[in-house]
Parts: sequence; structure tokens; C-alpha cells
Amino acid sequence: MSDLAAARAQMTLSLAFHILFAVAGMAMPVLMAIAEALHLRTRDPVYRELAHRWAKGTAILFAVGAVSGTVLSFELGLLWPGFMEKAGPVVGLPFSLEGYAFFLEAIFLGIFLYGWDRLSPRAHFLAGLVVALSGLLSGVFVMAVNAWMHSPSGVRVLPDGALEVLEPWAAFQSASFPTQALHMVLAAYSSVGLLALGIHSYCLLRTPDSRFHAAGQRIALLLFAVSTPLQIFAGDLSAKHLAEHQPLKLAAAEALFETQRRAPASVGGYVPEGQDTLVYALEIPALLSVMATGDPEGEVQGLHAFPREEWPNPNIMHLAFDVMVGAGSAMLALAVLGMVLAWRRRLLLRPFLVACTLGAPLGLIALEAGWVVTEVGRQPWIVRGILRVSDAVSPMPGLIVPMISFAILYLVLGVVVIVMLRAHVFRSLPEVPS
Repeated sequence: MSDLAAARAQMTLSLAFHILFAVAGMAMPVLMAIAEALHLRTRDPVYRELAHRWAKGTAILFAVGAVSGTVLSFELGLLWPGFMEKAGPVVGLPFSLEGYAFFLEAIFLGIFLYGWDRLSPRAHFLAGLVVALSGLLSGVFVMAVNAWMHSPSGVRVLPDGALEVLEPWAAFQSASFPTQALHMVLAAYSSVGLLALGIHSYCLLRTPDSRFHAAGQRIALLLFAVSTPLQIFAGDLSAKHLAEHQPLKLAAAEALFETQRRAPASVGGYVPEGQDTLVYALEIPALLSVMATGDPEGEVQGLHAFPREEWPNPNIMHLAFDVMVGAGSAMLALAVLGMVLAWRRRLLLRPFLVACTLGAPLGLIALEAGWVVTEVGRQPWIVRGILRVSDAVSPMPGLIVPMISFAILYLVLGVVVIVMLRAHVFRSLPEVPS
């Protein structure tokens, strides 16, 4: 394995691991804030217990996310010094703001955890709101960096290749920032909401009379059912943004080779090696044109409209895009079913509980697949049109060694998280109020 491939593999592993904890830090505080708000309104102790349990789960995930996030910070400097040298003046501000939001979240999460009997109920609830807001802002600030890497703005390339920063808020002025930030925030709420819904549904299969898990199921369903349809809307905005600003990424995601009107959306299939065609795919006529332009007759650019050396891998892109859309469609169906059953007060139907349990990982699967689409779609650039990945990697040899070392670290952290969360969720069931 080359050093470039090892560096890319290590970064891929780090991002895929960390994003799970990043979205938990954004969405879990929303669940605990909703639970405490219901406790303040109803004085039902079940909601207080829910907020308390969710806060403890948030603390576990937050601690591991802090470790993986710290590793990522070091990796940016150690593996990609070319990127930090050139883009540092632009990404420094949003990364600094993200660090501020992170510390704010940590401080108020501690206040929330240990302030139950030391603060007034209203002050304690406000602390939870700060945790939720800080988690949200932390994710948004990171997405500003990623958006700028896709659509650089506010800079000028000097003759020696350096970047002159024309606007200190350049990262937030990227054309990709609004759609990427919205898509990521809703992905966090939808995926974590579904995961929590699945956990409480599973527990209801074991203890059908538990008021604790029934309340948790309702709150998780609320977050999931509200954010998922909005996520479909955000996905539509993202498709239209890509058609205008990153048509190459859209063409790769759909494995569309020829520029055409009434472009079909393709489901499944693959691109045989050495061929410029998608085979064994189900085509839905004109749907891609509608997604990209809002017009069935709209023109969508194909891969052949761009230099071949700038193409992302269409097989990886198309597979990841199909997985993301397929998982998202299943989530939407589950959200609609959940809303109908909630309206009819039949959320405890066993088939629905089984469906939620089996579907719990769908949000995280869609999240990871969407991240693959986002990052692979920018290749071979680390900053699109300005800096290639191959020009940003560290000249240090032997990068496969840290790649293997960090893979072991993430494996250990993953096992620790699973063991701790399993103990937190299941072994304490007898103590749950019913």
C-alpha cells in the first residue's frame, strides 16, 4: 500500500468512526431537552428519568467522540500538512469556533448531569438547551470547513500557489455551506432519533408495560418523524445545488456518462471495468432531470463533459448514493407509519416495534453512505480546483504504521462504547420506573 493510500485509508476510517459520535452530540441533547421539558410541564417522573438516562448516554458518547475528534485534529496536521499550510488561514476560524462550541457543550453537559438537585428546574432545563445548541453549532462549524473544500470562496490563488484570504468568513460564504449544513443537521436528528426509537421499541418487546420505554419511544418518534421528511426536502435542495455547482459529482453519483435531457435516475447496476456505461440498472425516466432542475426536460451534464482525470470513482459513488437513497426511503416510510400509528394510538403494535428494532441502524447506514458520496465526489481534490489530495499528503514514509495503529485504537474504542451502552441501556432495566 502506498503512503498516499494509507493516509487516505486512515482518514476515511477516522471520519467514518467520528461522525457517529458527532451526530450523537448534536441529536442526543435534543432528546434529553424534550424529555425534561415534558417533565416540567407534566411533573411525570418518567420524563425526568428519561432525561437523566439520555444525559448519561450522551456523556458516554461525548467522551469517546472527544477522543476521536482529537485524533482527527492531529491527523490533519500530520497526514495533510499541504492542506493545513494552504488552507489554514481559511479553516482556522470555523475550527476555532467549533472548539469553542465543543467546550461550551462539555461545560453545560456537566452542569446538566450534576445539577439536578442543585439548580432550579428552569435553570437546569436552560442548561440542557445550551448543550443542544452547542452540539448543533459544533456540527455546523465543521460543515463550513467541508463545504468550503467543495466550493472554495473568499480566496485568491497567488502566482506561487499560496492562497490570499480576501474575506475572514470565507468558509461560511461557500455556495455549498447552506445545503450541506442543513443536510447534516437533519441527518443527525433523523438517524439518532431512529436509533433511539429502535432501542426503546426493542425494550418494549421485552417489557410491553414499561411506561419509561413507551415515553422514550414517543419522544424519539417525534424527533425522527419531524426530521426525516425535512431531510428528504433537504436532499432535493442538495441535488439541485449539485446540478448547478458540482455537476461532476452528481453525474458520478448517478453514473451518468452522456449529457442529456430527460435524464433517468438509475437504481442499482455497476460500471464494468474499461467501459463507460452503467449495466443492469433500473432506470426511472426523467427523474434525474426533475431532481436536478425541477423540469422533466432539464439538461443534466454527464461524466464525458469533464476531464477523465477529474472523475470520482463512479462505482463507489453510485453504490453509496443508492444505499443512501434506499435507506432514506425506508426511513421515510417508517416515519409515516409511525405518525399514522401515533395518531391512532397504536404505537405498541408488535409488528411496528419489530420494524423499528430492525430498522434502527438505517439512519447510521444512510449517514455513512452519504458521507462517502460527499467525500469521494470531491476526489481527486482536497480543495476543489485548488489543491489535489496527492499534493497535500505528508512526505513522511511508512504511513501504513499509524493507519494500523489507529485502526486498532478505533476497534478498542468501539468495543468499549458498545459494552458501556449495553450496560447502560439493558442491565439497569429493573430500576426503571413503570
